[in-house]
Amino acid sequence: MLRRNFLNALAALPLALVGGRGAQAQAGRGQVPDVAALQADWKSLLAPNADVAKSAEPLTLTNAEWKKRLSADAYDVLRHEGTEPPGTSPLNREKRPGVFVCAGCALPLFTSAMKYESGTGWPSFFTTIPGALATKTDYKLILPRTEYHCVRCGGHHGHLFDDGPPPTRQRYCNNGVALRFIPRTA
Repeated sequence: MLRRNFLNALAALPLALVGGRGAQAQAGRGQVPDVAALQADWKSLLAPNADVAKSAEPLTLTNAEWKKRLSADAYDVLRHEGTEPPGTSPLNREKRPGVFVCAGCALPLFTSAMKYESGTGWPSFFTTIPGALATKTDYKLILPRTEYHCVRCGGHHGHLFDDGPPPTRQRYCNNGVALRFIPRTA
């Protein structure tokens, strides 16, 4: 499992390096978003009566409970810090207004207004819903990287890079299986 994750990450490294620069050029053509406004107004993209976590109060389950709750791929990513193959998530092509929540515990993490096309093969976001994620340093590929997790369930989502679009220049590179998308309905 670790070997597969290492090989997947190593194979995706050239895509990540090229994709990040492409995203910056793409974002440079449009208007720079007001990040504070996006973060403050994230609930405007949440569907009425959406089934989401109402607070970030910690959720602790046994491994057996997580296995029952999650698909095998989501379990590998969220509970064992795995990585899905690039280009495999249908969320890469998701363009509707809405909110992306943790697949493990339904805590809202990102909105569609925070998403951009990075060209890396994974759903990418330039900012987050405040207070939803925690970070730590990851040395799995020898060089340090910033890894991020859901603050509610501790589920691994991906890595944070500094090659995103303006104004944050951040790229939250997220595994699609670690997310669930809730479209905004009229």
